Amino acid sequence: MPRLSEVIAALESLWPPERAEAWDAVGTVCGDVDNPAAEVTRVLFAVDPVQEIVDEAVKLDADLLVTHHPLYLRGTTTVAASNFKGRVVHTLIKNDIALHVAHTNADRADPGVSDALAGALDLRVVRPLVPDPTDPEGRRGLGRVCELDHPLTVRELAARAAERLPATAQGIRVAGDEDALVRTVAVSGGSGDSLFDDVRAAGVDAFLTADLRHHPAAEFMAARAHSPLALLDAAHWATEWPWCELAASQLDEISDRNGWGLRVHVSKTVTDPWTAHAASAHPSPTTDLPRSASRAPSDSNTPGAPN
Repeated sequence: MPRLSEVIAALESLWPPERAEAWDAVGTVCGDVDNPAAEVTRVLFAVDPVQEIVDEAVKLDADLLVTHHPLYLRGTTTVAASNFKGRVVHTLIKNDIALHVAHTNADRADPGVSDALAGALDLRVVRPLVPDPTDPEGRRGLGRVCELDHPLTVRELAARAAERLPATAQGIRVAGDEDALVRTVAVSGGSGDSLFDDVRAAGVDAFLTADLRHHPAAEFMAARAHSPLALLDAAHWATEWPWCELAASQLDEISDRNGWGLRVHVSKTVTDPWTAHAASAHPSPTTDLPRSASRAPSDSNTPGAPN
């Protein structure tokens, strides 16, 4: 069996920590990497280092948990088991499970998070959306610009995303003309509205990402008069989960090459925080709102009404 230090070195060859954003917190969070007796037989990949996932790692008898999201992104002053992150650390240490994080260094990798997202949607990757200036081959970077084998309408592309990505309460939200044809798509796993300028510059027909906020999305759509670009907004977790399968296959390949015999697993536990969705009936704001939500008549006899 390989030592923990050997497996961590392999992971860092795939996703070098120095390629992470300056604000990020990647690398080994817990685990005795310097202990030559620390060996790895089973590895579990997941998006979120939450208690459900750690409990799954314990049940699986894993020695190493690899997650995309950091456990302590903003630092902490305590690992007391009275809070959920401290409880995660306690569970990991008690069960001798190491935790390693690959976040924005995995986003920028070749292949990376957005390559996995494109693959799940059966899109052909053309180039990074935001190329990494340190990559002379121009393959690394944030997001991907992709092509479809044949044009789809926005509606059909949204349906494909809903079918191919893991099911979540949110599903796929769409902004734009659902009948417009899409030939080129920009994709970015995770939160993507900071990339709007790059999407415009890419000249694509649609942008599929997650966590699109009201104001950036509204401003983006208002400014698209000369470029009828559609937005497709999926759940954050769903856009990043395909990377777990990609990453697991990469570690499997390394294991086979080195004769390690690792057993590599991907968690199918849904850790998206949203658990239900109630479809709107699309009421008219002026006629169909509940009476309690209507504006009080402007009448001098109405308490609080302006004179």
